[in-house]
Amino acid sequence: MSYSTDFLVNLYRIMLRIRICEESLVEPILNREILCPCHLYSGEEAIAAGIGVLLDERDYVFSNHRAHGHYLAKGGSLNAMVAEVYGRESGCSRGRGGSMHLIDPEVGMLGSAPIVSGTISLGLGSALASLIRGDDRVTVVFFGDGATGEGVLYESLNFAALWKLPIIFVCENNFYATHMPVSDCRVQSKIRSIADPFCIANCEVDGNDVLAVFEAAKKVVEKCRRGEGPFFMECLTYRLRGHVGPDDNVQGLHTDIRPPEEVEAWRKRDPLVLFKDLLLRQYHIGEQVLRNMEAEVEAEIRIAHDLAQKSPHPDGKDLLNYVFR
Repeated sequence: MSYSTDFLVNLYRIMLRIRICEESLVEPILNREILCPCHLYSGEEAIAAGIGVLLDERDYVFSNHRAHGHYLAKGGSLNAMVAEVYGRESGCSRGRGGSMHLIDPEVGMLGSAPIVSGTISLGLGSALASLIRGDDRVTVVFFGDGATGEGVLYESLNFAALWKLPIIFVCENNFYATHMPVSDCRVQSKIRSIADPFCIANCEVDGNDVLAVFEAAKKVVEKCRRGEGPFFMECLTYRLRGHVGPDDNVQGLHTDIRPPEEVEAWRKRDPLVLFKDLLLRQYHIGEQVLRNMEAEVEAEIRIAHDLAQKSPHPDGKDLLNYVFR
């Protein structure tokens, strides 16, 4: 495939921005400057970037507990997200939601929630609204392999198929539901096959290859806009950090049971390393260009942390504001 230099550089920048932001949270988490649980997206950036770059502001995205990448790839404010993780008033949820409750309706990021599969059915609502309005908007719902153990997913697949909704179900299969290997909780390892009984078209894609994700998602998004949805994408990937926090170290107890050799094997397939190598070797983008970009992104993220730390915490007297009563 032929891609413009601007497109490739922008795609790498989206991935880089997510990765550097995620890694910048590690030290504040360990220092307990950040107290809310954070499920870091490091290692899965190619999925959010490869799909997000195809979506317009008017399209809708719903996410789960590992939401930072989806939020940023959809165009959410970096400053507002970092402030939210710190629990500050300037956060995208006014400091009341933390890492797992990110929202920015102005760019179509309609929310994330830590309840496994909790936002899947919400995506049906936005997709149904798009169908009724005939506005050609697409809804993308991101969830992990653990969500395939929840009944609401299957109900949602059935409803989406019945109404031919413009919705894309994206399963980010990182092979672990919290700490349980997917092979221990599924008889059929091909998750995408769950869409077959509902006659929903589906595909499996290398979730660490951003261009593979982009090409697969491009066809799917176009079909949804033409009224040929729904669609199910299974993206095979791997998180490079623990399930929650940097390494699942809770009060001195290391709970990440993944074999070290497995983690190391996947580190060699780091999506940023793979894409950077491709940009340098095949597309002949200068290394200095990429270094300058890294420096710019690092500076941008330092500013975001500085602004967050200077922002006040929510005032206790406003506790019940923004609460439905």
